[in-house]
Amino acid sequence: MTTKKTTSKTPATPVAATSVVPRIDDGADLESMLEGLLKTTPRAAPGAAAAQEGERCGLVAIVGKPNVGKSTLMNALVGQKISITSRKAQTTRHRITGIHTRGATQFVFVDTPGFQTRHNNALNRSLNKTVLGAVGDVDLILFVVEAGMFNQADAKVLALLSKNVPTLLVANKLDQVNRRADIAPWLQDMQLRHAFAEFVPMSAKNAKDIERMLGICEKYLPEQAWWYAADELTDRSEKFLASETVREKLFRLTGDELPYTSTVVIDKFEEEPGRGKQKRLLRIAATIVVERDGHKAMVIGDKGERIKRIGMETRVELEQLLDCKVFIEMWVKVRSGWADDEARVRSFGYE
Repeated sequence: MTTKKTTSKTPATPVAATSVVPRIDDGADLESMLEGLLKTTPRAAPGAAAAQEGERCGLVAIVGKPNVGKSTLMNALVGQKISITSRKAQTTRHRITGIHTRGATQFVFVDTPGFQTRHNNALNRSLNKTVLGAVGDVDLILFVVEAGMFNQADAKVLALLSKNVPTLLVANKLDQVNRRADIAPWLQDMQLRHAFAEFVPMSAKNAKDIERMLGICEKYLPEQAWWYAADELTDRSEKFLASETVREKLFRLTGDELPYTSTVVIDKFEEEPGRGKQKRLLRIAATIVVERDGHKAMVIGDKGERIKRIGMETRVELEQLLDCKVFIEMWVKVRSGWADDEARVRSFGYE
């Protein structure tokens, strides 16, 4: 089952990528410097010009260390929430596919977990395997970093990327940079680290930057038939989206108190068709899995208030996303050491 758009939108007019780097202050010297960097950067040859007739379709992997804004970027590029977000690092744990179709082009974006370097447990090995699988067979890679920053965790992800696949350096969170004049020398240093096809300083929260990004990506997608219908948004099932939504609310409402190794298992997912003008009904039973009794008490909260709120916020979001009525029940179970048990990691749906 695929999730489709809940609102109809007129396809956007393709944006010509004549200037890859945006003007980031009013000084002509800085803009000239940025454009000079682009001219000296080795570029992979893109496909035929986007203005040619015929359909285009291709895979675009979004990669980077944990918590650099990959999921926020994915949701903005798709135009609707597909991948869960929170301030907690390592929120994304699966390969999430988001589909955006406009004009004659269909973009198939793949959001990946942040590459894990801190703990070598079974869960993290599974997540890293997902990242490696995602970058192995794509048409374009978006390497996401925080604008002006690059550390060892970024370097480990960069080392995984094939030199044979065009890669864009996406300098995200540009809106958080205090001295934007510092970006130019930083970009100059970054071009020595990898043969990036193009530099794209941007903010995933800026609609104009997202339009520009789509125009840039379009050049690198091959001419071929679309893989999905024009109104599809993801190839993930509604059951999967329900599990991810519960996990997002869990992390958002527990903050840093709850270890990231907590997970969610959907025990029941039943659909009842609507009658007349009534919407269909989804009956969902979910189990939140934690590693300690203290974590269980934390999730439940005083007199069950926290788990009630997790359920309420999950229900509201799923009803909006899936255009249906939702009834959800939740339980919390303790499974000590599950994140370091490869068999249990697989049984919980990780690759």
